[in-house]
Amino acid sequence: MDIIKSIEREQLKNRIPDLKVGDTVRVHQRIKEGNRERIQVFEGIIIKKQGGSVNATFTVRRIAYGVGVEKTFLVHSPLVEKIEVVRVGKARRAKLYYLRDRLGKAAKTKENIGAKIETKYKDLKEETVEEPLSEETVTEEPVATEEVKTEEVKTEEAPVAEEVKAEEPVKEETKTEAPEAKKEENK
Repeated sequence: MDIIKSIEREQLKNRIPDLKVGDTVRVHQRIKEGNRERIQVFEGIIIKKQGGSVNATFTVRRIAYGVGVEKTFLVHSPLVEKIEVVRVGKARRAKLYYLRDRLGKAAKTKENIGAKIETKYKDLKEETVEEPLSEETVTEEPVATEEVKTEEVKTEEAPVAEEVKAEEPVKEETKTEAPEAKKEENK
């Protein structure tokens, strides 16, 4: 595998939402202001998707106070917390630039009535990387954890009983040691 592709694979998110042009989405984005951090929500219609791999982007358009606002998000950006699908829209084009010229209800896409509003995810890394690793770890982990748990229980019970018995003589010793320590300090 190429070095650049291996580095890009590390930057990919494990799961990405299945986004389609025409869907109304709610994007939760992390915003940094000085030393504070907050999450801002941007809701609108996806008018285009482009790129692939790490460079995959989608553009969301909304109308705020009578002005059209478009924002482009990277799908695999760590600043994008989550993406929720609010409405599933019908779109027969790849790019919905014609929505820029429209106002009001005409600036929306028709809703796909039969579609469920579940956010579907695509698993990227799990298919190729984790299958062989999960089989090995599953066989090794239960054996190791059972042994550790039984040892911990046995070791916890024994020291508790010894500590209770050991505490009483220690108190007596500390009383006798205290005057000796004071005599040494006075000298």
